[in-house]
Amino acid sequence: MSEISLLSGGTWSLPMRAASDTTVVEVPRSAMLRLMAAIPEISDIVITVLAARRRRQLDAGDGMLVLVGEDEDRAVRRVADFAARNRLPYRSYRLGSAEAAHVASSCGTTPLEPVVVFGRDVVVSDPTPEKVARLLGLDQDVPEDEAFDVLIVGAGPAGVSAGVYAGAEGLRALVVDETAIGGQAGTSSRIENYMGFPTGISGADLVWRGEVQAMKFGTRFVMPRRIESLDQLDNGAFCATFANGRRVLAASVVVATGVQYRRLPIASLAEFEGTGIYYAATENEARFCRDTEVLVIGGGNSAGQAAMFLSRTARHVRLLVRGDTLGSSMSSYLSSRLEADPAITIEYGTHAVELHGGDNLEAVTIRNGDGDRTVACTGKLSAVGRP
Repeated sequence: MSEISLLSGGTWSLPMRAASDTTVVEVPRSAMLRLMAAIPEISDIVITVLAARRRRQLDAGDGMLVLVGEDEDRAVRRVADFAARNRLPYRSYRLGSAEAAHVASSCGTTPLEPVVVFGRDVVVSDPTPEKVARLLGLDQDVPEDEAFDVLIVGAGPAGVSAGVYAGAEGLRALVVDETAIGGQAGTSSRIENYMGFPTGISGADLVWRGEVQAMKFGTRFVMPRRIESLDQLDNGAFCATFANGRRVLAASVVVATGVQYRRLPIASLAEFEGTGIYYAATENEARFCRDTEVLVIGGGNSAGQAAMFLSRTARHVRLLVRGDTLGSSMSSYLSSRLEADPAITIEYGTHAVELHGGDNLEAVTIRNGDGDRTVACTGKLSAVGRP
């Protein structure tokens, strides 16, 4: 028995119980990795099984991480988003459910209290992605001044690819990201214009396959970690300092930080981030859009794929585009699908100017050549356009 964290040295996340007297032979991780490196056939079998086991965990919501109140509490929702983006299995229960009551009785919490639990009874106080990452072994301590051949900053497609190629050449590589594996591609529900996947693939799955491949070659990943400074030493090597003050050394550095989202210039935007405004369109966000009006802002491929994906669950999707055409910013196959979908309306020359709501986003005022009008938007405002 094992799971995908064997490759990275992370924490076991698959709950198990012996049904009868059992003898266990423990193989040290280092010995297993050496065996996999020496015999490719064994490596192929092990990785195929571990990857399938993780997919089953994700499909079944079977993991050591338990969330109660994801729909109601912003902090728990941030943990859920972090887990989903990093393909970490977790169970999620609504407040007031029988499952939530069982968790409360096991952990000594109140039935109507949002909570994050790891294992049987470890309650995470003031839950954050950083605390959960440490429990799951993602935010591992790198020994002070440990030397690597390559330090890769950013774990989007470019950073993960660099980790694969560096590891394949026998280099000691470390990949660091302050949010999650996958970057912007990881938030895409479907990618169809990438070679080798004729039926499409989700961005998260695409990059996760690359992560597993990189770990197979010995590349290490740590997250969420932010690098605050980078200095070159007298010998030509580099010293990178993390936000927590720890340092690592590297003979070379690959900067694959990609882009940062340009926030819409709208008052109170930050207040609704996580409670109506999101920057991704995955299964996590789709749950909040069921049978509601949804606005997707942007005219690029990411916005188009988000609109197509959300139209499966939302009552109606409005795609707001500042320009007067999609031809210059979106692939032809995708714009044709949007125009043909009766559940999607494309509004050109339109942008959002005002947000309305209390604890959650309730409506958005949009503006075009005909003036302003307010659209009810109880599900979400999905700002997934070009950064």
